[in-house]
Amino acid sequence: MSNSVVTLGPFSFDLTGGALRREGVDLRLGQRAVALLQALIAADHQPVTKSALLDAAWPGQIVEEGNLTVQIAALRKTLGTRPDGQDWIVTVPRVGYRLLREEATNPPAESRLPVLAVLPFANLGGDPEQDYFADGVVEDIITALSRFKSFAVIARNSSFTYKGQSVDVRQVGHDLGVRYVLEGSIRRAGDRLRISAQLVECENGQHIWAEHFDGKIGDVFDFQDRITESVATVVEPHIQKAELERSRRERPGSIAAYDLYLRSLPRLAMETPQDNAVATDLLTEALVLEPDNPIFLALASYAISQRNIVAYSTVRPDDRQKCAELARRGLELAAGDATVIAHCSMGLLHTGKDYDLAMAAIVSAVEANPNDLLVVSRAGIAHLHCGNIADSLAFFHRAIRLSPRDPETHISLTGIAHCQMVLGDYPEALVWSARSLPMRPNFQCTYWMLIAANAQLGRMDEAQKFLGQFRKLAPGVTIASIWAGQPQMDPSRCAAILVGLRLAGLPE
Repeated sequence: MSNSVVTLGPFSFDLTGGALRREGVDLRLGQRAVALLQALIAADHQPVTKSALLDAAWPGQIVEEGNLTVQIAALRKTLGTRPDGQDWIVTVPRVGYRLLREEATNPPAESRLPVLAVLPFANLGGDPEQDYFADGVVEDIITALSRFKSFAVIARNSSFTYKGQSVDVRQVGHDLGVRYVLEGSIRRAGDRLRISAQLVECENGQHIWAEHFDGKIGDVFDFQDRITESVATVVEPHIQKAELERSRRERPGSIAAYDLYLRSLPRLAMETPQDNAVATDLLTEALVLEPDNPIFLALASYAISQRNIVAYSTVRPDDRQKCAELARRGLELAAGDATVIAHCSMGLLHTGKDYDLAMAAIVSAVEANPNDLLVVSRAGIAHLHCGNIADSLAFFHRAIRLSPRDPETHISLTGIAHCQMVLGDYPEALVWSARSLPMRPNFQCTYWMLIAANAQLGRMDEAQKFLGQFRKLAPGVTIASIWAGQPQMDPSRCAAILVGLRLAGLPE
């Protein structure tokens, strides 16, 4: 091999020509990515500062640091993870990035993250020809689930050692060191296929989630994609919920950072001033223990953004700067975690007002994990304010289709109502906001749509009714405070709402 070609595990990279190959297959890299990889390799295992990388990829130009973050995230996605589970490009806090050139000689320390094994699906029909389909479904599910960073997934080679065996999930948990098992079965009857899947907690054998999927054998590949998408979408929140319950059982009085993080999640979901304040305190405490934890940084940014979006009484003068700092730091350390990137994009969008970086981040998040409901719904929000309304509607509808019973569906329903307000279809905005209200009666944004759409239609009695309910929920809120918490790149995206609120009598 030429001296200009270096190897990174299964990859080879031509330093002169900039060609990256994986086991002989060409991988397409952009000009910036090539320059960054060349600079990281040239450093010979040493960290490279962010300024040096910016100079390498954007010579003679002045660009935002967020551009580097997005390029590094894309490069990490192309390279994937090393055999030891780490990224090839690691963040060196407060310095820059470093390329890991050699394999780890010691196994990684036990992860605190929950670990999942996806077992081979049983072929109940007895037709050996259906084994390929069942195995293909499982392989695709493993690939899709591996994109989530809130849990780890055992590799196929380990979980497939149980193929054809009747297993006890408790034993599987012990053998593989996993906390959860996803198992299932496939049955063919004529031209119909049924796939069943269930998520089980290994410690006690408890069934956390189960579902079945029906389709035609002629639509085999579409059917397989639908199963993969559905399972990947549903499993992650159920694991998170189970981990929260585990934390509550095992706490007591613990001040571990991960425990603080888990305790903040239901508080953020409540979307009230009191719960937001508690969540902010918990995340602040967690960041004292782990100041470089990307998910803590992202959620702390999101908590600040949440109180600004709906103008809680806890809004502070330094929120914009603090929110942006936390979000940028979270992006820097995200290591391709789509959820972290999406949370950070919302902080930058609503409170930080850094629209270019927010949009670049959400695009990167969707590419990293298109099956993450949180990512998809936040992409809808980003496009609603700074992108294309048609794209926004597509993301919101996809989020609802993926999991109509998800606790966060109200965000997408109200998001669709907001899109309809922008388009001037006020009756349709009422339809979607009316669907959203029962799902989260204290979600203030839904009331904006109900008040404004009714007022725009001249239905002042209905507008006044919802205004009265809203003012009990959010006393002291004004049109100015609502506008301050919204992205302001394109004022027309909120104009119809503000006009409607004004018509209904909300104070300036």
